[in-house]
Amino acid sequence: MADTYDFGLVGLGVMGRNFILNVADNGFTAYGNDLDEEKVNALISEGGDTSKVNASTDAKTFVAALSTPRKIMLLVPAGKVVDIVIESLLPHLDQGDIIIDGGNSFFTDTDRREAYLKEKGINFFGAGVSGGAKGARKGPSIMPGGSREAYQYVKPVFEAVSAKYKGEPCVAYLGPKSAGNYVKMVHNGIEYGLMQLTSEIYDLLKKAGGLDNETLHQTFASWNAGRLQSFLVEITSQIFAQKDDLGDGHLVDKILDKAKQKGTGKWTSQNAMDLGIPVPTIDIAVSMREISALKNERLEADKIYDRPTPESVVKDSLVGKAEQALYFSFIMTYAQGMHQLADASNEYGYELQLGEIAKIWRAGCIIRAALLADITEAFQADAGLRNLLLSPSFVPKVKETVGAARELVAYGATNGIPLPGLSNALTYFDAYTSGRLPLNLIQAQRDYFGSHTYERLDQEGIFHTEWED
Repeated sequence: MADTYDFGLVGLGVMGRNFILNVADNGFTAYGNDLDEEKVNALISEGGDTSKVNASTDAKTFVAALSTPRKIMLLVPAGKVVDIVIESLLPHLDQGDIIIDGGNSFFTDTDRREAYLKEKGINFFGAGVSGGAKGARKGPSIMPGGSREAYQYVKPVFEAVSAKYKGEPCVAYLGPKSAGNYVKMVHNGIEYGLMQLTSEIYDLLKKAGGLDNETLHQTFASWNAGRLQSFLVEITSQIFAQKDDLGDGHLVDKILDKAKQKGTGKWTSQNAMDLGIPVPTIDIAVSMREISALKNERLEADKIYDRPTPESVVKDSLVGKAEQALYFSFIMTYAQGMHQLADASNEYGYELQLGEIAKIWRAGCIIRAALLADITEAFQADAGLRNLLLSPSFVPKVKETVGAARELVAYGATNGIPLPGLSNALTYFDAYTSGRLPLNLIQAQRDYFGSHTYERLDQEGIFHTEWED
């Protein structure tokens, strides 16, 4: 048994166990902690050598086993559990020790915890970890925020265990306070949008094009070999090939169409509204999960209202347009998320570098995609870029694909196939690229009924009119 261990981790569920084994695989000794003795024993058994990987159910034993300054990561459910674990560790910690929350905590909770622990001389990090259980074991994307000085103690471990993109670690210090948790929150919001868009294109190809699961598998696999290469497109192609091990046919056709959520997409949407940043594709992705939960009501309504029979289309043409529309809407979703990050950085003092964020998303995380290499280059070329749609490198990509998005949105509306994510992506584009919107009428209405004033195009100043009744 080692005298002291380099890294500690609390929460030995699947994510925690995989992460700590990843740490051990990369040359660091690691010690785990969990109240569940079975999980502790499972880690010790899987680790194989207690001089490299060990664990305990006792907090005091756990903390005493770590080298100073202690580096302790929490992979426990967000919320009160995080506070409970922190309190259990505090009596055994020394000033200068480091606690890292690797869960999906709400960013204001991270700010509160950092301030609380700072008074006690303890460094606190919020570090987003993306990649799921497999990513935790083989290399996730990690998004840490907190004290820059304290991060130097954590940096060697995080760089070793993170995913690599062409040899570069997919982790970087992002900024002070809750910068890491905030970036992970928006990452998850983007994830909601991309998943919604992918499901809509699947629905369109199946209902309008009549593509069976084998053809869908081949179609998404071919897309994954091109500019749509991404983790989500890759696993989507694999899902269509999965046979049902409990019956005949393909598994995807047997899964109930009710999508659940853990709240991070909703937080992204809510905070974007607080900041005044439009993220309509993410907004509707959250709403569609809520609509999906109304299964019984949807079945009842389906019997009441007649639905159009989709007009026949040329399959090859549909598949080509679907690829273009999905690429277009992916760009819109990333653009909305990056816009929110830029504004939040100014509002909360995060000092975020958007090119660095896109860079660490290129591998390991759920939203990793070939497109992120282009996004990285766009923000590295212009650190002050206000929106991805204004990048010279993205203008031709959007111009080439927006036409297909228009055609499919129109087809969906005419034929009763809901495409809200794609529709909102297109509406966002059309509104953002419109030099004049009809909101002058809204300002007139507000001034009419509430004396809220307005500005003019032809004169400087604030105006109010006594409108004729």
